[in-house]
Amino acid sequence: MKELLECLEKDHTQTPEQLAIMLNKPAEEIAALIKKYQDEKIIVKYQTIIDWEKAGVDNVTAVIEVRITPQREVGFDAIAERIYRYSEVRSLYLMSGGYDLSVTVEGTSLKEVADFVSTKLSTIDGVVSTTTHFMLKKYKFAGVIINDEEEEHRLVVSP
Repeated sequence: MKELLECLEKDHTQTPEQLAIMLNKPAEEIAALIKKYQDEKIIVKYQTIIDWEKAGVDNVTAVIEVRITPQREVGFDAIAERIYRYSEVRSLYLMSGGYDLSVTVEGTSLKEVADFVSTKLSTIDGVVSTTTHFMLKKYKFAGVIINDEEEEHRLVVSP
């Protein structure tokens, strides 16, 4: 049920009872569907989005464009697997266009990210080149506006 998945994607903290009311279905059916989706790995993980800057934690995030030479019989997958196994890697995508992989990496400093690129990523057989872009400010993540302090912009109605 696509509607259930959309509701959970927006807010995974809702109970089956709350979801049942929203979707006009029995709570038992909703709970069973959630369990089924978890078992089938349709629901992969529940995630909390944290504004680390407000929490006082300094992290450095970089997006790295990686050009690779695909390997015979496994294509891009074998190199991608080597890369996504590193703990520093937050996301990895196969891309079309001027580069092959987009790798998002987090570290505690610019030096830590640079060391990851120079000692781990660029030394993998098949990696042809890397281009690193450091993120300066996060405005929106996973569909959520990070620092949404927008106030009402409606005009005050007076008699």
